[in-house]
Amino acid sequence: MAEHQVDAVVIGAGPGGYHAAIRLGQLGKKVICVDRDEVGGVCLNWGCIPTKALLHVGEIIRHIEHAGDIGLKVPKADVDRDGVAKFKTDVVNANVGGVKTLFKANGVEFLYGEASFKSPTEIAVKKKDGETDTIKAANVVVATGSAPIDVKAWPRDGEVIINSDDAVGVKRIPKNLLVIGGGVIGLEFATVYARMGAKVLVVEMMPQILTGTDVEIAKALGRILKKQGVEIMLDTKVGKIEKDGQTLHATLNGEGTGGKDETRDFDMALVAVGRRPVTDNLNLAAAGLTLDDKGFVAVDQQLRTKVPSVFAIGDVTGQPLLAHRAMKQGVIAAEVIAGDKSAAFDPVAVPNCVYTDPEVATVGLSEEEAKAKGYEVRVGKFPLAASGRARTMNESDGLIKLVGDAKSDVLLGMHIVAPQAESLIGEGVIALEMGATLEDIGLSVHPHPTLTESIMDAAEAAHGKAIHIVNPKPKAPAGAAK
Repeated sequence: MAEHQVDAVVIGAGPGGYHAAIRLGQLGKKVICVDRDEVGGVCLNWGCIPTKALLHVGEIIRHIEHAGDIGLKVPKADVDRDGVAKFKTDVVNANVGGVKTLFKANGVEFLYGEASFKSPTEIAVKKKDGETDTIKAANVVVATGSAPIDVKAWPRDGEVIINSDDAVGVKRIPKNLLVIGGGVIGLEFATVYARMGAKVLVVEMMPQILTGTDVEIAKALGRILKKQGVEIMLDTKVGKIEKDGQTLHATLNGEGTGGKDETRDFDMALVAVGRRPVTDNLNLAAAGLTLDDKGFVAVDQQLRTKVPSVFAIGDVTGQPLLAHRAMKQGVIAAEVIAGDKSAAFDPVAVPNCVYTDPEVATVGLSEEEAKAKGYEVRVGKFPLAASGRARTMNESDGLIKLVGDAKSDVLLGMHIVAPQAESLIGEGVIALEMGATLEDIGLSVHPHPTLTESIMDAAEAAHGKAIHIVNPKPKAPAGAAK
């Protein structure tokens, strides 16, 4: 049993936690970062990084499958499951090792163990050897992240009924995979496993995949995924799942089954219905903290909880549950702890990326959200089929959509379905942060031939000035003579 005295303790070594710990170290603070699992948290070990490695494998498989379209004779990809798993693991280990090096370089001490509050300034850490250390800290940062939601009706066994943590392990490639949930996680794994040879059905209980995303963008992705062989049922629910050895008998009912019960057989089911904040073992009451009705910790713009010495960042603070949001919050919390009174987390825009193939990236308001907020919208769209650069890549499926305020012309949102969408969306983030107009984007000279010039074309289309598409005729004012 050991006792530590530090300026700050960070509970959780995920994206938010390690950013907070490293920045604290950079600012000269004595800091300990505690995690019951590995450095890097879910993101580096089971989420962002390994899934993107697997998606890259899938992207390569697709390129091989379509190599003949560009005059290349390439044998069909033979997926070596063990080799793919090793590639994923090597990527993870390299990233985790990098964070550990940064901890050491910045004077951050890492401690394995289960942390819980004894008081607002005292933390107990139960280590794997059974011993309990005590950390006394002037400030505490809660960065414990989130975990997959388990559904009692479909009990996870890690082999046949799995969650996203299991799926990233690629223990086997199923012949028939049921994905329950058409959100980001469900669609990404649907893409991964379909590319590696599985027949995939995605069942979503809501009327669209990627609920909350611009409807037109979600529909565009849905059409593309279906062309790629991923079956999608909307407005459909999964009822009973009965296990018969390695076979699952799943009952489906909804729009996808014509409103009737239909039983389909699968050899694996991925439950991807969302994530929940991880606060179970923190003993928050000892710190004087409570959770809201959704299980989140309330914070102000400086990431302080109602207890001044306790901060919270990342998924435990509510939607959106995104690594880059947690990262920025971690940096802000560290700067506030170090005495920066002006530091605050108040972004105009937080981008969201879905790493399907092609990818989806969005930032700001969707067309539906903008209208709901009372805006008269001006929309500019540019199909990827009209992009010269997209043609050179043998990519024609996709869409760039800009949503602006018709009165001020200010950009309200940018929405992309395209290869490299996760990089293209950066232009939308900067434009929103700077209050750019659609005209600003259209007037900016974009390099040719690139995918990014399609953003310029979409902005021009909003004003009926696009060169590479036939511009839609302006709508006649209401009541005008025809």
